[in-house]
Amino acid sequence: MNVINNIRQLRSWGTINKGTRCIFVPTMGAMHEGHAALIRAAREIAGQNGNVAVSIFVNPLQFGPGEDFEKYPRTLIEDLGICRDNGADMIFAPKADEIYPPDRSIVLHETSLSHLLCGASRPGHFDGVCTVVAKLFNLIQPDDVVFGKKDYQQLAIIRRLVRDLDFNVVLHAIDTMREEDGLAMSSRNRYLSPDERAQAPALRAALVAARTAWKNGERTPAALQTLITKHIQEHAPLGRIDYVSAVDAATLQPVSATTELVVIAVAVCFGTTRLIDNVELK
Repeated sequence: MNVINNIRQLRSWGTINKGTRCIFVPTMGAMHEGHAALIRAAREIAGQNGNVAVSIFVNPLQFGPGEDFEKYPRTLIEDLGICRDNGADMIFAPKADEIYPPDRSIVLHETSLSHLLCGASRPGHFDGVCTVVAKLFNLIQPDDVVFGKKDYQQLAIIRRLVRDLDFNVVLHAIDTMREEDGLAMSSRNRYLSPDERAQAPALRAALVAARTAWKNGERTPAALQTLITKHIQEHAPLGRIDYVSAVDAATLQPVSATTELVVIAVAVCFGTTRLIDNVELK
């Protein structure tokens, strides 16, 4: 497994492996079983003869003032072990000044999908995501890219990025990995206090209850959102709901009636720890 931390070495690796199918998994590190599942999915797509490339980069552009950039967990040694054990061939783990020149002056700006859901309370976050993903696509030149569904807004925006900027990559969306009690795996789960951790699975339970109601014929988004809100308020009183939204899966716009695929997304804050989750209605 190659571990690379600068662009010169990365381009040399790309030249050596030119013509070999490359599957890319972008991450911010602090890896858990959810990341391992993405790497395994990439390994399966690549087959025996392809390459699996993983980036480990805590992107400063997607953290706003007062967010947790400085305390975001950085566990590179452990991350490299997870990458190796799950079939990665190359790890790109640069420092911030390798990716962003000190006098940088160009940032991508998303104008539609990023203003709702998480973007409403995190202005500029998805511009930072789009900028770093575009740079990584240009540097690594993957044939395929693997993203998880836990951050559904990010997934939709990256799909739009690929479409609008004509990146020649195939995007694969992988189901969210969960703890035994249903909580979506996240690097931020480690910040939860014991009491908060005990209540956090209420997010998933509320979403499952809404999906059950939908399968039983409930088609009013407001009713589904109310069901989720009440469940979380009752079972996770330590949580502060940021949003509960039923949206179109492609446009992320609120829906007044079910379309071909609706997503209900939630964000709940436990203290300073913000958890997100979602459920597809299909």
